[in-house]
Amino acid sequence: MTEQAILALGSLITAGITMAVGALGAAFGESRIGAAGMDALARQPDEAGAITRNQFVALAMVESTAIFCLVIALVLLFANPFIQGS
Repeated sequence: MTEQAILALGSLITAGITMAVGALGAAFGESRIGAAGMDALARQPDEAGAITRNQFVALAMVESTAIFCLVIALVLLFANPFIQGS
């Protein structure tokens, strides 16, 4: 195997692992936020507006990690600085 082929293979594997970890982490975090939000709404229904607002901010922050992982995976696949000609 040439050095370029090894780098390409490593980039493919790394991109897959990056997306898997990023997606699983975001899914786990979002499920925890949803469960905590529903629990808080059940305990304090009068504070529904504040709880929902804070929940959406937290969901956006957690989802941004999955988006960053997607960007890193796309860079590794299509604009890899280590592979010549990409």
